[in-house]
Amino acid sequence: MARISEEDIAWRSHWLKQALAQEADLQPPLDGETTADVCIVGGGFLGLWTAIRLKEHRPSLDVVILEKDICGGGPSGRNSGMLLSAWTKFSALAALRGEEEALRIIRQSAEAIDGIAAFCADNGIDAWLDRVGWVWGATCEAQSGAWDDALNKLARHGYEPARRVTRDDIAAMTGSPGHLAGAFDPSAATVQPGHLVRGLRRVALKNGVRIYEKTAMRRFSRRGDPVVETERGRVRAGRLVLAINAWSAAVPELAPALFIISSDDAASKPMPEMLDKAGYRRGPLMIDSRVFVSGWRVTRDDRLVVGVTGGHIGFGGVIDARFHRPSPRLGDMRRALRAGHPALADFPEEGSWNGPIDRTASGLPLFGALPASPNVLYGYGFSGNGIGMSFIGGRILSALALGIADEWAGSALVRPVTRGFPPEPLRFVGAHFVRGAVRRRDELEHAKRKPGPLTAWLAGLAPSGVTPSKANISGEPRQ
Repeated sequence: MARISEEDIAWRSHWLKQALAQEADLQPPLDGETTADVCIVGGGFLGLWTAIRLKEHRPSLDVVILEKDICGGGPSGRNSGMLLSAWTKFSALAALRGEEEALRIIRQSAEAIDGIAAFCADNGIDAWLDRVGWVWGATCEAQSGAWDDALNKLARHGYEPARRVTRDDIAAMTGSPGHLAGAFDPSAATVQPGHLVRGLRRVALKNGVRIYEKTAMRRFSRRGDPVVETERGRVRAGRLVLAINAWSAAVPELAPALFIISSDDAASKPMPEMLDKAGYRRGPLMIDSRVFVSGWRVTRDDRLVVGVTGGHIGFGGVIDARFHRPSPRLGDMRRALRAGHPALADFPEEGSWNGPIDRTASGLPLFGALPASPNVLYGYGFSGNGIGMSFIGGRILSALALGIADEWAGSALVRPVTRGFPPEPLRFVGAHFVRGAVRRRDELEHAKRKPGPLTAWLAGLAPSGVTPSKANISGEPRQ
């Protein structure tokens, strides 16, 4: 059996280094022609969940996954490991098909946390899933109350996913004096995403899914039975599922709905004494209320993991070398901690990484079929909150692929692609102006100064991410 080389492991995220130290086998690339009932392009969370659900529905189904790197090599193995429900996006969800449907999806996203935990327990996947809860907080007065819109609207439906907490409450839970107020959601969890994605790969292989790693899709046909061409082979399938995350920007029909921006993360060396002293040895994960959020959490092996968004901006469908290297933003991470948890700002770094985020205007993913190609399905646009939503996405895409008319196929998340951003090169240029304005506004607000009209207007154009900011509460797409 082939194995991933040490050189190939060395540049990867901390999560994947840990996971691959235990299990570094490599499925061979596709060589020649083959057929399948369903071909899935993308071996991350969404592709693997879809394959597993397809086999659960119909064990005899022939399912093939093509992965250009290794399974989990994209955002699935590079994120911060925060498993959250979607209640923060109530307004954006309600804009799709009303408040009742929004509430249904939010409940599904909360159930997804339990579903992932149960799946891991049933299949022997030790993903380090810990139900620690999370604090969505404010590190300056201008951020305070960012959570009120969602909580107030949900309360009218008798649904209370989180409770408001004071500065003293947050300090008692986390040891941090840096959050002025916030909302605490006890249902959230942290995971080791490398262990999770490699565990899903193991289950998929056990269930008979054929996986070809180091096999990049070069092109696919759009008429009749889809044909996927790779460097050394072809797959003819009854259905094609595109589960390619940020690389969806290279597909002309999908590109209008998203733009690509990097997130950056770093992991500390084990530091139990420092965490104990800071009062954060086993606390909830924490996220601030910036437009480009910062967040941090602790791991089972006593490390601090810190993440910041709003980094490199992609041009069109090109995911270049800037998105595949150690993070250049360690200084930004330490500044975020000085505002949110100052006792941890000087953490001893062990490694850092970055990766692309497929961000939509609403912060919500899209699922469906290409307009002129009903046999080609898509799922993308997770906007930095994909662990739980990919679990839902696997149910949606498997139902669509099999033609099952159930609650998943009828979800409001199943919808056509609409333009959320201007075409290139305007998107690339405009994104830099907006990102600069967001950073200026953030600096001014933390200095207790009000941004000027132009900065406020440009910053307000930023799309919703993990959470909506007060400048863009609804997260609704702008045309």
